[in-house]
Amino acid sequence: MNLTGKVALVTGAGRGIGKGCAVELANAGADLVINDRPGSADLSQTADEIRSLGRACHPLDVDVFTRGGCEQLVSAAIETCGRIDILISNPAYSRRAPFLEYPAEEFERTIAGTLTSGFHMSQLVGRQMVSQGGGGKIVFISSVQAEMPIALSVAYGAAKAGLNHMMRTISVELAPHRINVNAIEPGWIDTPGEHVAFSEEVIAEEGRRLPWGRLGTPEDIGMAAAFLSSQAADYISGAVLPVDGCFRFKDCRSDQIIPAKAPAE
Repeated sequence: MNLTGKVALVTGAGRGIGKGCAVELANAGADLVINDRPGSADLSQTADEIRSLGRACHPLDVDVFTRGGCEQLVSAAIETCGRIDILISNPAYSRRAPFLEYPAEEFERTIAGTLTSGFHMSQLVGRQMVSQGGGGKIVFISSVQAEMPIALSVAYGAAKAGLNHMMRTISVELAPHRINVNAIEPGWIDTPGEHVAFSEEVIAEEGRRLPWGRLGTPEDIGMAAAFLSSQAADYISGAVLPVDGCFRFKDCRSDQIIPAKAPAE
C-alpha cells in the first residue's frame, strides 16, 4: 500500500476517524490536505503529527456543510498541491432523538452535513481528477447504520444509506476515468465523540460484548482507507467494506441465541 507521490484530501480530519485516515495515508507515503470545521482546536495537532512522519501536510479549516465551503476547500487544495489523487470524504453530523420527537431542522442538518456534503465534495474532486487525468480514489466514510435500523438515529441512518447508494452510482459513472469509488462502514469506533455520549464504564463493557472483544479504533478505519486508496485495490469499485469487528452480527452468536424448548415426547 505505497502511496508515495500521492496527494490526499481528508475532510473531518481533526480527530477521530478522519484523523485516523489521514495518519494512515501519511504512513503509506501520501502527502495530505486535511480539513476540519472553522475554529477546530484539533486540526493543527493532527497536521503536526503527520509532519512528524515526514509527510507534507496542509491544514484548511473550512465549513464543508455548504457548497461554497466545499468549493473553497477544493480550490485551496489544488492551489497548494496542484492535484488531488485521493479523497476521503468524512463529513458527518448526528443527533440522537426518538423519531416522534425528532426536530425537523436537525433532520435536514444531518442530511445536509452527511449526505449532501459528500455529494459536493466528491463531485468537485471528481471533476478535478477527470481534468488532471491518471485516475483517482474516492472513499466515503459511511456507517453500519446504513444497514441497521438503530433506534434514535433516523436521520443518520437515512443519510448513510443514501450515501452508499450515491457511491455506487458515482462508481459506475467514473469507472471509464479509472476513478475507484468505494465506501467504508465503521461499526462502533472508539472516538472522542463516543466518550462524550457514553461513560467510560459503558464503552468498556460494550467493547467486551462485541464479537471481536473491543471497540474499533480510528486506525482500523484508516488502514482500510489506505488499502482502498492504493494500487492493491485497483479492481475494487462500487464496494461497501464493513470494518466493524462483526458489530452487525453481535446478536447472531450461539451464546446470544435463546435456546428452543425441547420437543415434547
